[in-house]
Amino acid sequence: MPYTLADVLPSVAASFGLNEPNPLEIPPNRDVVVLLIDGLGAELLARHRDIAPTLATHTTTLTAGFPATTATSLTSLALGAPCATHGIIGYSFAVPDTDGPRLFNSLRWRLDSATGADARESHPPESVQPRTSRLQDLTAFGVEVHYVVPEYQARSGLTRASFRAPGTLHPATTLDEVRAGILEVAAYPGTVSRFAYAYFPDLDSTGHLYGPESAEALAVLRDIDGVVADLLTDLPDTCTLLVTGDHGMIHADNAVDLDARDGLHRDVRLIGGEARVRHIYLDRAGAAADALARWSTELAADAQVVSREQALDEHWFGRTPPAPVIANRIGDLIAVAEGRTILVRPEHEPLESAMVGHHGARTADEQSIPLITSY
Repeated sequence: MPYTLADVLPSVAASFGLNEPNPLEIPPNRDVVVLLIDGLGAELLARHRDIAPTLATHTTTLTAGFPATTATSLTSLALGAPCATHGIIGYSFAVPDTDGPRLFNSLRWRLDSATGADARESHPPESVQPRTSRLQDLTAFGVEVHYVVPEYQARSGLTRASFRAPGTLHPATTLDEVRAGILEVAAYPGTVSRFAYAYFPDLDSTGHLYGPESAEALAVLRDIDGVVADLLTDLPDTCTLLVTGDHGMIHADNAVDLDARDGLHRDVRLIGGEARVRHIYLDRAGAAADALARWSTELAADAQVVSREQALDEHWFGRTPPAPVIANRIGDLIAVAEGRTILVRPEHEPLESAMVGHHGARTADEQSIPLITSY
């Protein structure tokens, strides 16, 4: 079985001496930094070794996990577990509300849409995702935790839900600031161990706007490679550097407008997820068989449509069966786009539907992510 993003932090914890498995065989060291590049796919690196020679030379391949999307992947990284365990099962999904299920955007921690009402009070992150993170385990073991991230992330709902542990913030938006923050974490005398989580979002955002292999995105990739090359040279031997991604990306060339297909909305209460993976929530349980037949027929050329039960039986979200509260977040039906198709909702998701690059589904371009190591 291939190693996954969820194997990274248990391996880091083991390298510090915690009683955790170490499948990635990370050697002991005083400090460890994990730099996550949003949107960094292994297939992208394999096709562009000339642009990113450092990343391509030092890499092995992991699997992001399903769905291959940022909120899910960051939580899987932080907890060392797939989403069947932690419950952040997609970009958006249904949560209980006073008048029935309501869409919840887990990346922005908002209700109804990416620009809806702030949900940090109505749906506290520590309640939506109550499990202990591996960073909390590190803190309890005496390892100092540091964050080299954009300042807004330190207080975001997703950070509170996934990483959970307090730590020293090194605000970093640009690549130069990320590099400086990582070097600051590692440059100190003494024997106390430090762990730093660093994050850079621009490859993902540029890929969404222009496509993952556009000139604009490849320019960002080249700059990232240069910074990683510098870090591999400049970091002291007391610090281990791990660089990885949360998902890859495809360039969409076939858009299916779900809003324009009236037949798909019969007996449907909510449609969540994102353009590559849709969660469909029905008005009534008795409608499941007919709805599955309609969606499967309508999208036969564009997507695989399965019931929640089939997805769970086939362990799409992880091998451990989810608790009922998590299982209920999964759609009654799940539609996974195939090839370079996207399942868009331009009336309800105008910004997302206009994007060129997308991720979430099960192709190698989306699922395969690199692990670049300094050892």
